[in-house]
Amino acid sequence: MRRFSVTAIAASILFALASVSALAQAPLPGVGNPITLEQARKVAAATEAEAKKNNWNMVIVIVEPNGTPVYYLKMDGTQYGSVKVAMDKAKSSALYRRPTTAFEAGLKAGNTYLLQLADANAVPGGRPIVVDGKVIGGIGVSGATGAQDDQCAAVGLAALN
Repeated sequence: MRRFSVTAIAASILFALASVSALAQAPLPGVGNPITLEQARKVAAATEAEAKKNNWNMVIVIVEPNGTPVYYLKMDGTQYGSVKVAMDKAKSSALYRRPTTAFEAGLKAGNTYLLQLADANAVPGGRPIVVDGKVIGGIGVSGATGAQDDQCAAVGLAALN
């Protein structure tokens, strides 16, 4: 039988608590009624306009809080791999009610357990869509760099609020 010292157990507990803090942000918003098609179109149009302004070809996906797609747009010339990536980002941000950059930060901090979370995506460009303090969906944008994808998603969200 293997024995553990109280010090080793305490150190393990402290490490686990520190690891969780990477995702521990302000309290998560609640979940509201799903985004409407009209709202999704508005977010997607602003996102697309930002991408066009910068000459970036993007895939834009808007989902409901449970990850069900509401709106999909693939700009001409966008790489096909971005379709799945945008969907994954949108679903991740909606289900976990946080931007995909939160997972990226957690991984950079060494929290590799995040790799085990189903449908979690750590690539920038996914953001929850929050209205009146409630998550009504998620947006996923892919096609350029993570920072550029995230920039377009932020502009799209700003158009809704």
